[in-house]
Amino acid sequence: MASRKSAQRDLTREMIMDAARDLFIVKGYEHVSMRQIAKELGYSHGAIYYHFTNKAELFYALVEEHFGMLEQRLLELAQAPLAPQEKLEAILLGYIEFGLNHQSHYEIMFLIKDEEVRNCINQSPNKTYELFAQTVQSLCEKQLSIQEIWSIFLSLHGFVTHYLRHVLQYEDVKDMAKGHVRFLLKGTFES
Repeated sequence: MASRKSAQRDLTREMIMDAARDLFIVKGYEHVSMRQIAKELGYSHGAIYYHFTNKAELFYALVEEHFGMLEQRLLELAQAPLAPQEKLEAILLGYIEFGLNHQSHYEIMFLIKDEEVRNCINQSPNKTYELFAQTVQSLCEKQLSIQEIWSIFLSLHGFVTHYLRHVLQYEDVKDMAKGHVRFLLKGTFES
């Protein structure tokens, strides 16, 4: 039998986060325990506590990681050598693509609502939204209000949530996504 320290080293944060993500999506945050996550992985629950002090901390780590992934994608697209209108279209499509290609991540980020979780989520959502808003504003020819930018964001979010669990990936609705983004962009490049 492996020593306790060896088992703790073999079990990684990434393994725990992957198992937890799947269980949170299938069962819901409130119906998942640290023991269930450990059982899913074939480890003792003590091994999980070596990496995370509680379920809320584990959930928070997932949220941080997922928003980091989205933020990285938005930054990559913002730095692409494209004309402003093409870049903005790529960013909006990139948001939809992220949501539909990482559906479980997206659900963790936006759709799990629990009081315990709400208290532990920090600034990641606000930081990513601020990046989104600044980038959209900087690429538009006319000044957009905060309400207009928020409406664009909510429309993208609505598109993603409409297709969550109904498509396997972004490619399944790529043409619809392009049409949706073009509709959203009407008027943003006019004075």
